[in-house]
Amino acid sequence: MNLSLTNKRVVLSIVSLLVALVFTCSAAYAAALKKDVDLEPLFQGYDGAFVLLDLNTNKFVRYNKTRCAKRFAPCSTFKIFNALAGLDSKVISGPDDKKKWDGKKRMVDSWNRDHTLETAMQESTIWYFQEVAKDVGEERMKKYIQAVGYGNQDISGGITKFWLGGSLAISADEQVAFLKRLYNNDLPFSKEAMETVKKILIVSDDGSSIMRGKTGTDMVDGKTVLGWFVGYVIEDGKPYIFATNISADDKVNGRLARTITRSILHNLGLH
Repeated sequence: MNLSLTNKRVVLSIVSLLVALVFTCSAAYAAALKKDVDLEPLFQGYDGAFVLLDLNTNKFVRYNKTRCAKRFAPCSTFKIFNALAGLDSKVISGPDDKKKWDGKKRMVDSWNRDHTLETAMQESTIWYFQEVAKDVGEERMKKYIQAVGYGNQDISGGITKFWLGGSLAISADEQVAFLKRLYNNDLPFSKEAMETVKKILIVSDDGSSIMRGKTGTDMVDGKTVLGWFVGYVIEDGKPYIFATNISADDKVNGRLARTITRSILHNLGLH
């Protein structure tokens, strides 16, 4: 097909405009994750770390890179792994699998009742997941931990407490790597187990974005000294994996870590 000189110029102008638009949009998109956002004020003076992985570009945003690689007890974020192990080994049958409360009063009122897997995840009910871990058993749990390569892989602290400030430890970077594999159904658990856990991890869903995540809190001598929030957000169909942890002498917890995470994501133009 022959084009007149004028038509060729029009075509070239349109192509140039499209290329410029694509470059501009790409640059703006990259800037949303790369721009020099000062995240330190969002941590309000706490020691903290934040990791975000954009699965579309495989690029990271990190705050406090050294701490991102430092391992801490996973605390209740391990409930994600615990649920996967329980479902895969079939010691729990699904989200409606119910366990009877033993009648012992515990520190959180919502724990003092019967729970299903779904409600126990929502309420972060420790005793439920301790029962799951006992049913999975030390031998199987160790094999799962090693197969996944979860943190330092040390469950020597006892089957009901190794993740609760015990022997097991994991970094924010490793949390993100683990959750990336969960998102991609690339963990050594059944696909059914992974899909079930994803469903019960939903924190919010407004139609255009959905967040899945789990908090965790470590308590030492009656003081809350470590908070986690890990998970991923899907924004306009694009997934971003994240992990946040904070520590102080007291009064830090998973809820605070979640609040900080939401603020960070907002500052990065997400959620």
